[in-house]
Amino acid sequence: MPISKSLAMAAPWKQIKTTEADWAKADPLLLGRMLTQLHLIRAFEEKVLELANEQLVHGPAHASIGQEGGAVGSIIGLRASDQINGSHRGHHQFLAKALGFVEPIGCSPTQEISDPVKALLTQTLAEIMGLSPGFCKGRGGSMHLRWREAGALGTNAIVGGGVPMAAGAAWCHKHSQTGDVAVTYFGDGAVNIGSVLETMNMAGAWALPLCFFIENNLYAVATTVEESTAEPRLSSRGPAFNIASWRVDGMDPLAVYLTMEEALAHMRAGSGPTLIEAEVYRFFHQSGPLPGSAFGYRSKEEEAAWRARDPLDQTAAAMIKRGLLTKAEIDVLRQRAIDAMHRATDALTEPDGNKRKIRADLWPSPSFRDFGLRGDLSELAGQRIEEQSSFSGPLEDQRFVDVIARVLQQRMERDPRIVVLGEDIHRLRGGTNGATKGLADQFPNRVIGTPISENAFAGFGGGLAMDGRFRPIVEFMYADFMWVAADQVFNQIAKARHMFGGVDAMPLVLRSKCAMGTGYGSQHSMDPAGIYATSPGWRIVAPSTPFDYIGLMNAALLCEDPVLVIEHTDLYQTKMPAPVDDLDYIIPLGKAKIVRPGAQLTILTYLAMVRHCEAVVAELGVDAEIIDLRSLDRAGIDWDTISASIAKTHNVLIVEQGALGTSYGTILGDEIQRRFFDELDQPVMRVLGGEAAPSVSKILERAAMAGREEVAAGIQTSFANVGRQIAP
Repeated sequence: MPISKSLAMAAPWKQIKTTEADWAKADPLLLGRMLTQLHLIRAFEEKVLELANEQLVHGPAHASIGQEGGAVGSIIGLRASDQINGSHRGHHQFLAKALGFVEPIGCSPTQEISDPVKALLTQTLAEIMGLSPGFCKGRGGSMHLRWREAGALGTNAIVGGGVPMAAGAAWCHKHSQTGDVAVTYFGDGAVNIGSVLETMNMAGAWALPLCFFIENNLYAVATTVEESTAEPRLSSRGPAFNIASWRVDGMDPLAVYLTMEEALAHMRAGSGPTLIEAEVYRFFHQSGPLPGSAFGYRSKEEEAAWRARDPLDQTAAAMIKRGLLTKAEIDVLRQRAIDAMHRATDALTEPDGNKRKIRADLWPSPSFRDFGLRGDLSELAGQRIEEQSSFSGPLEDQRFVDVIARVLQQRMERDPRIVVLGEDIHRLRGGTNGATKGLADQFPNRVIGTPISENAFAGFGGGLAMDGRFRPIVEFMYADFMWVAADQVFNQIAKARHMFGGVDAMPLVLRSKCAMGTGYGSQHSMDPAGIYATSPGWRIVAPSTPFDYIGLMNAALLCEDPVLVIEHTDLYQTKMPAPVDDLDYIIPLGKAKIVRPGAQLTILTYLAMVRHCEAVVAELGVDAEIIDLRSLDRAGIDWDTISASIAKTHNVLIVEQGALGTSYGTILGDEIQRRFFDELDQPVMRVLGGEAAPSVSKILERAAMAGREEVAAGIQTSFANVGRQIAP
């Protein structure tokens, strides 16, 4: 018989309930602050539903009515410098954090509502209504609320999408040694999402001061927790990652407060992350003013039972029992909160017959549409600019990959904010290719080897960037892995600056490589340029020489926008001229380079295809101008250089190596034909790979991607179509 032994979790996992004695000894000021916040949030949410019913809220209105106890109980004990983020149902969390910021000593239930609180309620309502006075200038609406100064990092419409970013904020707190914490709020539906579980693992491994706060309201829209998981006690997820965890009645704000007290003590002591599952109940449907029973997935009896546990009523009853407040005083508090919301609504609307409408002067201007999509690059002003053709310092042939490591090392020496993270970057003598060689030894606290959790560590990098105290360089071992991290890369990092009003920066550099020709097959070989170019928040650079890599990386690390730096494995081991000791220059983002002048054909290319084009043009002896694009995002295309070339040649060939489906040339060629239709003697010609991604077979891989033979054929066709012959 085998020996059987029961195993126990290393992390504590417990449930907390309050007793009458807890309510009897609770600080009266604390209870008063709680009750006031609960009523302000309830009145706010009721007004949101009222306006939604009048079609004055465009889009969803995810009210938190019934769930206020979890937010108020968990946030009222936080410092102003602690930070939170949340999900699409986040009005209550945002308001609880913001109320603590504008009224640090708390709001009294027996006093008039202060002007700062009234202003907060109006500004938040304006945001939910999509108006320019809102915190995100109307762009965020109900689901994207951010007020950085108050510690509200942003609510998120992607279920679980904000959790990795909160881990980035928590890392900043830990490494800045502030003693502050981050709290990330999400629901029962998000518990089973990969990025949430990945982040729990990372937070546990790195002992981050991060609280995972689960608002378990029993339903992900209409799907029950029991339908979604075999373990409905969702706090059980925490101990699996060695995270101290609690389960608490979220309808009892004092119980939540006491639970958070324990969690805060744990995190502020440096003991790592925590997890709190608060059982709450939304009184209405997923969105809008109807109850869930109207849609048939809940019974009226169930809803009535939960309404009998209303956190506002529980708190009021306890205070009345202790003689701290009278029923009449609570009624006055309730009316004050309602009146405050009437005033907020009146400030944003005006009569329209027997109805009301939004004041026309409060709508954002259509000209604001693209503001803040990206910065203006003014942060690069005054930097020293160099090109290899005019560089006066000594150059010597160096391996491309060694130059990557050199420039990263120097930048990390000069800027203590830079943090590098990715899979195996701290091992294998500089990762899988040697690009981070020596960095882990020199900067052990700023080189982070991550788990295989691309979605989580990409979002973690986004959180570092949005915090502002650090500048992350995130490495994807292969560009294809971006699909694993697509939510964080495209929904979060790319959109955050614009979505939250265009004010806060996102200074993140993402390094990855195109590995065509290495035999790694369909899932390790793609050129990501065409995909990233469809996401307007990203800037994209693709250096083809070590000299250019230095200048473009230096510019990327100064840029306040997210920058994708694409590398190519074909270039890593090549030796080309690079500065011996002077690495302090930039190449401006958005500046192409004429590699070879010519008058009969404009060849636009990038990365490893630059040298292939040079070789083929020399071999054929044609009069072609080769332009290394270097910057590939829409805002970075150097139209001045391209325009001047087309004015000479009237003939364009775009050369790239990758597949048709993800082709960058599709975007570039379309725009060229729109801009220069009358200048062109023929449609834009293209050289690119096949429709399928490269296979592992050497023969099939070569057939799938463009090389020198395809470049030669493309040049010959480009000349033949306009009646020019190439000498044999």
